[in-house]
Amino acid sequence: MSNQAVKISVVIVNWNRKEDTLQCLSALAKSQLEGANGQIIVIDNASTDGSIEAIKGFHIKNFELRLIRNSTNLGFAKGNNIGMRAGMVWGADFILLINNDLSVSPELIKDMIGEAQEKSSSGAISPKIYFEKGFEFHKDRYKKTQLGKVIWYAGGDIDWDNVLGSNHGVDEVDEGQYEKTVETDFATGACMLLRREALNQVGIFDERYFMYLEDGDLCVRLKKKGWAVSYTPHAQAWHKVAQSSGIGSELNDYYITRNRLYFGFKYAPVRAKIALLREAARFLFSGRVWQKRAVRDFFFLRMGKGSFK
Repeated sequence: MSNQAVKISVVIVNWNRKEDTLQCLSALAKSQLEGANGQIIVIDNASTDGSIEAIKGFHIKNFELRLIRNSTNLGFAKGNNIGMRAGMVWGADFILLINNDLSVSPELIKDMIGEAQEKSSSGAISPKIYFEKGFEFHKDRYKKTQLGKVIWYAGGDIDWDNVLGSNHGVDEVDEGQYEKTVETDFATGACMLLRREALNQVGIFDERYFMYLEDGDLCVRLKKKGWAVSYTPHAQAWHKVAQSSGIGSELNDYYITRNRLYFGFKYAPVRAKIALLREAARFLFSGRVWQKRAVRDFFFLRMGKGSFK
C-alpha cells in the first residue's frame, strides 16, 4: 500500500434500534485511528423510532459521519451493500461492517488494519467477539468476574454435511485458548473487515439472502478466488446477540430455513443437497408455520425479503 493514509469506511445498518446505534457510535468515537482517515456510514432502513434525528445530532470528531436513509427496510445484505458501495466511491481501502448492537475496543480499527496490512492475502477478517454483559445465552453459568469475557465468536466452521455454521468458543470463558490469528471457514458479518481489492474481484453481498448467511456466502466466494478469511484475537468487540431478530423467532425460522437451502444448493456437495431436500420435505409436512413458508418460497424463487410479514 502507498505512503498515503489508509482510508477506512465503517458501515452500520440501523432498523429501529436507535439506542444500540448511538452506543455503537459512542464506542467508535473512542477509536484509535493512528493516521488513518475514517468515515462512518449509517444506513437507516426506514426506522420509525426517532433514529434519524438522533443520528443526525450525533457529533463524532475523528470520523466523517454520513447518514443514508432508505425509504423501506432493505434488509441486512442490501443495506450493507449500499454502505459498501458508498465507501468504495469515497475511496476506502478497507470496509468495516459492524452490527449496531456491537461495542468495540478503542484499538479495534487500528489492530484490524494492522492485521490486514501484515497479510496482503487477507480478504476478510473478524475479531474476537464476546457476549455483551447480560446477553450471554447461559447467564447463570458464570461468575460476575467472568461477564464480558464469555466468547461468542473466535472463528467458525461450516459443517458441509449438514450445511450448518458454528462459532468457535461460543459460551466459553476466555482463558487465552484462542490467541492465534488463524484462517477460518467464515468471518462474521457482525464485525468484518473487508479489503477493497477483494470486493472488487468477488463482489459484495448477495442480496437474495436479505439477512442471514450472506456473510458465509461472501467468504466462500473470497476463498474460491484465493483470498484468506481470518479470525484475529488481537482485536475485540462485545455483542448484544440477536437484538434485531430475536433468537428462535418467526423471523429466524423463515430466513435461516430458506437461506440454508439457497446457500446449500449453491455450494454444498451432492450428498448434503439430498439431505437438505429431505429436511425441506419434513418441514413442509411438520415444520412450524414460517419454516413451511420458507421452503415454499425457496422453491418458488421468492428471495430477498420474500413473503415474511
